[in-house]
Amino acid sequence: MSALSDQLVTFAILAYLVAMISHAVEYALGNVRVRAAAAAPVRERELVGAGAGAPGGTIAAPAGPTPPVTTAAGRTAGRARLAGRVAVGATVVAALLHLVALVTRGVAADRMPWGNMYEFVLTVTFIGVAAWLVVLAKRPSLRKLGLFLTLVMVLLVATAELVLYVPVVPLVPALNSYWFVIHVSTIVFSSGIFLLGVVPAVAFLMRRGYEAGRTSFPYTLAKRLPAAAALERLTFVLHAFSFPIFTFAVIAGAIWAEAAWGRPWGWDPKETWAFISWVVYAGYLHARATPSVKRNVATWVAVLGFLTMLMNLFGVNIFFTGLHSYGGLS
Repeated sequence: MSALSDQLVTFAILAYLVAMISHAVEYALGNVRVRAAAAAPVRERELVGAGAGAPGGTIAAPAGPTPPVTTAAGRTAGRARLAGRVAVGATVVAALLHLVALVTRGVAADRMPWGNMYEFVLTVTFIGVAAWLVVLAKRPSLRKLGLFLTLVMVLLVATAELVLYVPVVPLVPALNSYWFVIHVSTIVFSSGIFLLGVVPAVAFLMRRGYEAGRTSFPYTLAKRLPAAAALERLTFVLHAFSFPIFTFAVIAGAIWAEAAWGRPWGWDPKETWAFISWVVYAGYLHARATPSVKRNVATWVAVLGFLTMLMNLFGVNIFFTGLHSYGGLS
């Protein structure tokens, strides 16, 4: 089962890569279609002007089939739609492979697959992509955001497989508690939603800059993204949904710490950074609800919140020692 899980993770990475490339093709062909559509009227005017020299001064309008550039634009649009459908299909396949990899890993370990960084990252990324597919089913117009989501999936899942991987091992005795399921499951779920939430947050900042007339990198990448208002709204909805779950996870961790170590809070590095993340995300929601705070300023706070989550996951586990050290690379 362990070997099967490892193979499925590899196939999932490849499927995410196919989805990312397909989204990129859709994006590129969309730009070609836009340029072709803009060129079509120019071509038509050129043909009309060319008839000015006809006998009697009559202007001969172009007749016959649709100008070739318009036909080419139609074909390009069809290819873009096909690439988009392939991207979504590949994402669904990748998510299924990802899920089965987690299940087989849990069966091989005879426990929930959350015992170390490798398993934690795999689970968080799966929650993120599963939430994305739910959002996509409700809002198909946001599909082009999939390019950035699949890019994040490729980077994080590949990092887990190539850098964080550890063989299946029994659960550390300190984690052998029903609070393990309660606390870690809610942390995993909220972290996965925060992971998805940072994608439209960054996309909104790029799109907002593009709509304001900025033509430098990376704002030009936002040319084909949904409108800034839709991206900002999605960012808020995801964070507003995840924050109460994250709050419960922190409280559950404190209760577990009281039962395991005789104190609910001890400013352990992971506890400290969890508190920092909670404060930053609370600050984002407060800023978002304050009319005098600009939406781009509030969104930067959300991005900062996710950076603190990354610090808690990677930085604390790798560079700090504390009571949570057993949740690191091994």
